[in-house]
Amino acid sequence: MNQGAGQPILVLPEGTNRLLGRDAQRTNILAGKVLAETVRTTLGPKGMDKMLVDGLGDIVVTNDGVTILKEMDIEHPAAKMLVEVAKTQEDEVGDGTTTAVIIAGELLKKSESLLDMDIHPTIIAMGYRQAAEKAQEILENISIEDVGSETLVKVAMTAMTGKGTEKAREPLAKLVVDAVQQVEEDGEVESDHIKIEKKDGATVDESSLVQGVIIDKERVHPGMPSKLTDGKIALINSAIEVKETEMDAEISITDPAQMQAFIEQEEQMIKDMVDKIADSGADVLFAQKGIDDLAQHYLAKADIMAVRRVKKSDIEKLAKATGATVVSNLDDLSVDDLGSAGKVTQKKISGEDMIFVEECSEAKAVTLLVRGSTKHVVDEIERAIEDAIGVVSATIEDGKVVAGGGAPEIEMSKKLKDYAESISGREQLAVTAFAEALEVVPKTLAENAGLDSIDSLVDLRAAHEKSPYMGLDVFNGEVTDMKKAGVIEPKRVKKQAIQSASEAAEMILRIDDVIASSGSGEPDMGGMDPSAMGGMPPMM
Repeated sequence: MNQGAGQPILVLPEGTNRLLGRDAQRTNILAGKVLAETVRTTLGPKGMDKMLVDGLGDIVVTNDGVTILKEMDIEHPAAKMLVEVAKTQEDEVGDGTTTAVIIAGELLKKSESLLDMDIHPTIIAMGYRQAAEKAQEILENISIEDVGSETLVKVAMTAMTGKGTEKAREPLAKLVVDAVQQVEEDGEVESDHIKIEKKDGATVDESSLVQGVIIDKERVHPGMPSKLTDGKIALINSAIEVKETEMDAEISITDPAQMQAFIEQEEQMIKDMVDKIADSGADVLFAQKGIDDLAQHYLAKADIMAVRRVKKSDIEKLAKATGATVVSNLDDLSVDDLGSAGKVTQKKISGEDMIFVEECSEAKAVTLLVRGSTKHVVDEIERAIEDAIGVVSATIEDGKVVAGGGAPEIEMSKKLKDYAESISGREQLAVTAFAEALEVVPKTLAENAGLDSIDSLVDLRAAHEKSPYMGLDVFNGEVTDMKKAGVIEPKRVKKQAIQSASEAAEMILRIDDVIASSGSGEPDMGGMDPSAMGGMPPMM
């Protein structure tokens, strides 16, 4: 602009909030810190739980980072970016969500002091990027190659520690490992092929693995068999009923005999459908759509167990488990399309009838029946099992693990501080800040276990002069060799957490202008106050 032309005018709607420069940076950093502080107390075996109550009064009790962040009604845009970090971590690995968020929060916290030293945000972001790349190299060097069954059980137990499964974590871990190994094909694990069916009203110890699929439905007719051995299974994704015409049509009947003939014709069509199923040799039928009342009668007479309106995902799992082919047209159904199962039984679990398709030879889809004393307990066990499935799958696919208990973070921090000394320029300070930020993980583990975090960090640093596997045993408060203690995690958990946290922190640091419209009916964000998160009280 020409000199003397006055201040530039930015035309924005009335009520728009705008924060510029350092104000925008500080507000965004504060939002990140608040969010990290919220989930920080849930980290580790001695982490505490959060109770979340939604607008309808539904309660969730959990210490799973991503569940907490999803349930919270977060409004601040920078805080939402950290929620995305947790969601990405969950999607990619299934565990380590809390770790990713608290590392991101600590990186933002460390950047504050660098900004106070007048270091440009771009320089900080560049230093963080360099440090993240170096951290991945260090992580690669300290990872252990091992995918034995014993290692997989330890990985699953580490993921489930502190998540309401303490009493039965070893048997549950073994169930998870068995399930993942069952569905693994060519080193790849499709976790969608592991169905989790949860029912309250029993102890955690009663959870079991079914070599097949449990369908939360019942047979459509009481006259059908409720138990079959060596079942031949047909999977149909069309309705077993007379199709209605697609266009409006009128049928003119002038004689009662014509009416009778019309009804008989419809009955014959239904009977022909059932005959085709029976002729194929099937004695169990799973239909994705409806089954006509008359068809139910004929199926019962033919001693065929039938289940209707089965979810598409369950039909796909049944196909994987039994080897059946999903058929769209009954005319095409043949003996080659049928799957097989050693047992098909209708059982009553927690007062509800369910169909168990079990003893499938070479099943590539399995079901974990998760039990717990109450709904909230069984929900939390389900979340722990989902995390365990994620980490076991990641370990099988990558073949690499690292020690737990804060050991990798301390080792990366130590090596990054050495690396920082080889860098000239202001990026050196950012790399050092990154190294210090990683120490938040063992520090938080110590705090949550009621230990002195400073003493624990000093002991860990000293121990890492001898071995990179030394971590904090929160149960006895001592520094222990985590590799020997069997506290191990997939390398992918740490790799993804560092990558996501550093990229989110870099992006937030580079923002120097926040323009927020307070559109009609939208709540004002209180000058972008980070504590305005869905009515949550300020946490600073």
